[in-house]
Amino acid sequence: MPRVIGIDPGTVSIDLCGLDDGRLFLDRSWPTAEALAEPARFVAELEAAGPLDLVAGPSGYGLPLTRVQAATEEDLRLAFLAAPGETGGIGGLRGLVRALARSALPVVLTPGVVHLPTVPAHRKVNRVDMGTAEKVCVVALAVSEQARRLGRALSNVSLVLLELGGAFTAAVAVAAGRIVDGVGGTAGPLGFRAAGALDGEVAYLAGEVPKALLFQGGAAAVAGWDETIASPERLAHPTTPAEQLAGDALVESAVKTAVALATAVPSLGEFVLSGRLAHVEPLADAIRQRLEAFAPTRVLEGFAHTAKEGAQGAALVADGLAGGVNGPLVERLAIREAQGSVLDHLYVVPRDQARRRLGLP
Repeated sequence: MPRVIGIDPGTVSIDLCGLDDGRLFLDRSWPTAEALAEPARFVAELEAAGPLDLVAGPSGYGLPLTRVQAATEEDLRLAFLAAPGETGGIGGLRGLVRALARSALPVVLTPGVVHLPTVPAHRKVNRVDMGTAEKVCVVALAVSEQARRLGRALSNVSLVLLELGGAFTAAVAVAAGRIVDGVGGTAGPLGFRAAGALDGEVAYLAGEVPKALLFQGGAAAVAGWDETIASPERLAHPTTPAEQLAGDALVESAVKTAVALATAVPSLGEFVLSGRLAHVEPLADAIRQRLEAFAPTRVLEGFAHTAKEGAQGAALVADGLAGGVNGPLVERLAIREAQGSVLDHLYVVPRDQARRRLGLP
């Protein structure tokens, strides 16, 4: 049976979760800046955990299922949506992926929500960030958990996942065990560090929208904190009007987005909260109380103690792709059938212009 690892490349931490024949054998997390500063050490950590049958690697906005050694420079620019010399985003992540490509590790890059055939084309119009590859993996964990907890078939799972990360907030809708819609962190509600979807007039007033701007202007900025050292726990106990404003904005923005996505799910089963802020109880409780008016709401439990939900879900995906017990889960989510590019559904920006912005011919 397969021995696999899932990787969650978060803004705050990079996590590893390993399964051997479905049993947890690796549960690790360390600061993103530290991990990306030494990509060779990161690769060595993975090699030391071997032999491995498959690794679900850091995939950014995602690609149709691709072996990392086969990924071209164009693939990487489309997955991470950054031009050469772009300093914004999670600095060093592309370098880490290139280091993985130079290794012999069986790493695959996995799709984002926009690549999945289960999402109707009309919902993809002018959309790029409908949920990163990591969000698809969190959904895999949520679908698996609901099916097991309620003793139902994967095809009977329905939920809206609200991912409250350390930087971004995103949401993904699941009907009949398949992803049918999503709102990614750069297109969605206010995040802890990130502003989420920008008012078009705000984008105009900014003059230009570099990658770094997408990681700014969130609840921490509203509260007046230095975003590099701000703690989500402080939002749970506001001491100033600005901090109260930030917390109210974060909670209400998340709830509105989750409820809106619920319209894509007939007979919604539940809302599921995940991510770093979902474990800040006063914040999670405030969101839960509002969502409970529409459907039962719970926090995603997972099966690991340290690795975040994204890494756990990525491990399930890797296990299924490698022929393990999670094969039906991967088939239900149509991971192998993912296709296309994040630029395929643009109308407001010509695709050629978008490619030039990424430095592509």
